[in-house]
Amino acid sequence: MISGTIGKLRAEVKAPLQYFFPVGGQEMALAVDGQRRLRLQSTGQIICRACQKLTRKSYSQGYCYPCFSRLAACDMCILKPEQCHYAAGTCREPAWGEAHCMVPHIVYLANSSGLKVGITRASQIPTRWIDQGASAALPLFQVGSRYHSGLLEVALARHVADKTQWQALLRGEPPALDLVAEAERLLALCADELALLERRFPGDRIALPAQVHHFSYPVLQYPEKVKALSLEPGQVLEGRLLGIKGQYLLLEQGVFNVRKFTSYVVDLELD
Repeated sequence: MISGTIGKLRAEVKAPLQYFFPVGGQEMALAVDGQRRLRLQSTGQIICRACQKLTRKSYSQGYCYPCFSRLAACDMCILKPEQCHYAAGTCREPAWGEAHCMVPHIVYLANSSGLKVGITRASQIPTRWIDQGASAALPLFQVGSRYHSGLLEVALARHVADKTQWQALLRGEPPALDLVAEAERLLALCADELALLERRFPGDRIALPAQVHHFSYPVLQYPEKVKALSLEPGQVLEGRLLGIKGQYLLLEQGVFNVRKFTSYVVDLELD
């Protein structure tokens, strides 16, 4: 048993992926063999991931309300990068913005619950794809900032989804897609918008080689009906571990979104 605050699942790229559950500064390897029983008990405490103070409620996946209101990591432009206001001089934390937003970003296509477009820091490849439960991913461009990548995402999202449908993700494998062909189709549809952005950011966009990345998840059985599990104070979640996909644990009684409960204090056992 290990105890402490929940962190998001970490995966090592193997076939299938090997997952680790971080709790309280330690990690537990998660073996999906149909026999192991996972037991997760909440102590009723939540500790802010930024200031380490107790909080009654978690905001933006693990922050107390004062940190949520203050930190650049919790600003709306994180969810909508096309609204980045760093250049206007109004970033909540300019140094944080320099380190996280004014760095190379990748625009990509992925097949998770279906075809979608997304962006992520170049340093987060392939972690971002795995966290989203993507079965396959294709990088399209590298650009120099989160803002530029967000504008490209908006242009492409006029023709394709930009969010993963979590229930569809956990019902089974998505139909196979030819991501290279889909990319060619989308880029042709967006040619005018892409040309405008190229004039706005001359020389900042680099087209990447058409290399598709594939991922296999350790899932023995998908649920017939997707039921989200919560973790209330004192509550115990216990059952056989039937699979892991993205940041979701697939248990007998339902699916548990680990990332949603970041910073909750728990006791974790795997028998």
